Amino acid sequence: MKRAWQRMLSGRRLDLLDPTPMDIEVEDIAHGLAFVARWNGQTRGDWAYSVAEHSLLVEQIFTRCNPAAGPRWQLAALLHDAPEYVIGDMISPVKAAIGPSYGELDARLSAAVHLRFGLPAVLPVPVKKEIKRADRISAWLEAVQIAGFTRSEADRFFGRPQESVLEGLEIRLRPPVDVRADFTARHVSLLAALDKG
Repeated sequence: MKRAWQRMLSGRRLDLLDPTPMDIEVEDIAHGLAFVARWNGQTRGDWAYSVAEHSLLVEQIFTRCNPAAGPRWQLAALLHDAPEYVIGDMISPVKAAIGPSYGELDARLSAAVHLRFGLPAVLPVPVKKEIKRADRISAWLEAVQIAGFTRSEADRFFGRPQESVLEGLEIRLRPPVDVRADFTARHVSLLAALDKG
């Protein structure tokens, strides 16, 4: 019998084919994402640019573009790539080559993560679109600042963001332990804001 689960550092055993919300812990997500490199590690600098750092940036951009969104959808933005803590970050050409099975696995894991933290299993379409918009802005920034793309290449692949959205945003390369701590802290603060609301 083939094993379809992974043991997490928290002790949880996550079934990848049938994930349950109770087997998901933010510490496992933060740890995994802090050690998963974006761009297959093909970035400048002494540290890999992690999915956790990317997630923090996407949430910041989402909040900047949607100031009235509130903590629920900010949390959704922070967790937009959460499944990658177990399935890794694949660049778009690889996802396309794998086909729909990757998307199905990602959707099952996303639903379990969302339910674990009080979000709807499937996000409302307008929210999902705004998170995707923030994700593309982040990808543009990453492409030109650390991944070796020219601005014209990044414009072609990700769309040119408005300068007002980009103002003051800078890609940060940091040790995984620091990024993990910041991801966890941001998650905790958003959950606390939800509890107050």
